[in-house]
Amino acid sequence: MGTAQFAVLGIVIVVFQSTGQESAGHNITLNSEAGNAEQNKASVLVPAEEPTCVPGFKSSRFIFKVSTKFLKPHTRLGKVAFTDCTDRTIFVFKSDDRHFTVQGDGILKVSTHVKELVHIRGNQDFFVHTWTSQGHNISVPVRVLHHSNHHGDHIHHNHQHHHHHHTKVDPANKTQSVADQPVPILHFRKASAGLRRRKRDWVIPVISVSENVRGPFPLKVSQIRSNEDKVKKIFYSITGPGADQDPVGLFVMDRDSGSLYLTQPLDREQIDVYKFLAHAVADGAGMGEEPMEINVKVIDQNDNKPVFSQDTYLGEVAEASAKGFEVIKVVATDADKPLTDNSDILYRIIDQEPKLPADNLFEINQNNGVIRVNAGGLDREKYPKYTLVVQAADMKGGGLEGETKVILTVTDSNDNAPVFTQPLYEASVAENKADTLVVTMSVTDGDEPHSPAWNAKFTIVDGDPGGLFTVKTGTNKLEGIISTVKGLDFETSGTHTLMVAVENEVPFATSLPTATATVVVTVEDVNEAPIFDPMEKHVT
Repeated sequence: MGTAQFAVLGIVIVVFQSTGQESAGHNITLNSEAGNAEQNKASVLVPAEEPTCVPGFKSSRFIFKVSTKFLKPHTRLGKVAFTDCTDRTIFVFKSDDRHFTVQGDGILKVSTHVKELVHIRGNQDFFVHTWTSQGHNISVPVRVLHHSNHHGDHIHHNHQHHHHHHTKVDPANKTQSVADQPVPILHFRKASAGLRRRKRDWVIPVISVSENVRGPFPLKVSQIRSNEDKVKKIFYSITGPGADQDPVGLFVMDRDSGSLYLTQPLDREQIDVYKFLAHAVADGAGMGEEPMEINVKVIDQNDNKPVFSQDTYLGEVAEASAKGFEVIKVVATDADKPLTDNSDILYRIIDQEPKLPADNLFEINQNNGVIRVNAGGLDREKYPKYTLVVQAADMKGGGLEGETKVILTVTDSNDNAPVFTQPLYEASVAENKADTLVVTMSVTDGDEPHSPAWNAKFTIVDGDPGGLFTVKTGTNKLEGIISTVKGLDFETSGTHTLMVAVENEVPFATSLPTATATVVVTVEDVNEAPIFDPMEKHVT
């Protein structure tokens, strides 16, 4: 056959059908041979109704002829035509052979990741996969065939009664495309004789997939291979959680190539490991490989910020608290993997209001969230409340952040001593009268009203050795009421000088002087009737 005749070897012979399924009643066949235009013919059977479109490749098999045994990177081979019965023209294609890649428009090329010439030894067979808009996987076999120029016979391939796509390589095309990322390939252990069941006695590597991976989906994560696939047609499948059990369809496997795909992003905080079984069965054989357990480990990403146990914490701090006094503890947790930087939290105070009398009145332990008093100067009378903004950040303080508020009420400390309104009180009491009011003394206190640090407590500390008087606190808590316990005797003592001290119900928070007052009690003489002593006397 001459050169002119060879030029038509690349003309396409195509049967328009969908992945091995004919549209009933609608079959279009196009044949073309060199130098015989009269043989061109088209046979059309038109049904009564327009057939329903079925997504699929436009041929059940694609064969690409090349005239050289060595292909350069970027070399364009041709196109694998596909439709999903929508207006889409760009799809995600995957090639089982790392030497070849398929662009979104279906153009098959030698991979850009190949650094050396690709040697075509006779036939190079592999599968190309894509997915419909509903996520259904569709695959088609592809053959790259080396055919020397001096062989001019037209090659017509027939596989399962289907015609195939033939084209010729365009070695001048240098357009770049993105190749598949390498994925781990897991092999069923080689059996001694064909496919048969056997004890699983080897360790299958764990497949690791990062959570929140962006795709595009379906995303190839691994490939399962049987050593028998060189001599037999093997069908692959998976069963178990994530496959045919909840969550159903998270992982899918191409039945022809054994490629394992992820269909959507994973969330480690929901499930951190997926375990399911992979199966390999030879076409027409009832016995298959022992199922292989597949473990997919979800790699944690820092996708969760620390969360505090409360949106707002409420606490109290006494105004007289010393430096280092523990006030309150805040707690934040991170849903990412424990004992990793993704969940390693550090705390810090990022704001204090008011910033008086200093902006660092409080400090926080960065590791455990304990807040302590950092400096003196708390004064309830001036600044009764403080609001802190506390931040927790993962990645040892450099990652995602969460915040909370801490509202601290400054409680009163007994830092103000009660003081008598006057230093000297004088009173007169008729003699011989018990339970008689002598005097009422008043005091003032600068602490919080009606608090234990404000309520007064009185004590007679001198001048009453006989226990003739008592003092108690009045109902308003700022009065000291002195009364007689026994009747006083003018003839015994005409005056009594008492010293009364005042304190509070709780001890002083700081060193404070104790206030005292003097009470002078004058005993009034009463004209008493003479009393014989003894009352009766006998005379003889």
